[in-house]
Amino acid sequence: MIPAVVPVKALAASKSRMRPRLGDATALRLTLAMLGDVLEALLGVRALGPVAVVTPDAEVERTARAAGAEARVRPDPGLNAAVDGAAASLAPAGPLLVVLGDVVGVRSAEIEILLGALDDAGGRGVALAPASDGGTSALLRVPSDCIAASFGPGSAKAHRDLAVRAGLPFREIALPSLALDIDEPDDLDTFVRSGTGGDRTRALLCELGWKPRS
Repeated sequence: MIPAVVPVKALAASKSRMRPRLGDATALRLTLAMLGDVLEALLGVRALGPVAVVTPDAEVERTARAAGAEARVRPDPGLNAAVDGAAASLAPAGPLLVVLGDVVGVRSAEIEILLGALDDAGGRGVALAPASDGGTSALLRVPSDCIAASFGPGSAKAHRDLAVRAGLPFREIALPSLALDIDEPDDLDTFVRSGTGGDRTRALLCELGWKPRS
C-alpha cells in the first residue's frame, strides 16, 4: 500500500482569490466540498493507504475523518514543509503520493495510472501529473524523500529539475482529471463547463446558482 497525503491550509486562509466573488463563508464551504471530492477519489484507489489530510484546522480535520481519511493536525509550517514532514512520518523509506486538496475533478482511475508510472523504474523515481497552469496536481516520490517537495508556481518544472539533478527516473503524465486545480473564479467556470467529476463541489455551485462568465 502507498500512503497518500492531502495538504490543506487553515480555512481562514483558504481560497483568498475566490472571496471577492464568493464571500468568506461560501469560500470555506467550497474548500470543504472540494476536499470531500478529492478524498472520495483517493479512498477509491485500492493501492493507496492510509490517506491522510495534513492541516492546522479543526474543521478540516472533522471533514477528513467523516470521509474515512486520517487527519494529522499540526501547526502550518508552509505547504512544502508540511508535505515533507508528513512524508517523514508516513513513508520514511517508501513511496508517497501527494495530491492537492483542490484538484476537484480527480478520478480514481487516473490516480491508478500515476501510481503505475514508475513500475519499470527499478524502485526509485519521481512521477507527477501537471496542472494546466504549470503547477503540480499530484506528485509520486519513490522513496518519499528522494527530492524535496517544491509545490507552488511552476512546480512541475521544479520537480522535474530536481529529479534530473538527482539522477532519478522521471515521468510526467498529463491526466485530464488532474489538470485543473481550483485557485481562481475562472477555474470554477472551467470546472462547471466540463460537466464531469466533483459531485459535492458541483452540488454546492448548483445550490449557489453559479453561472460561468461568458
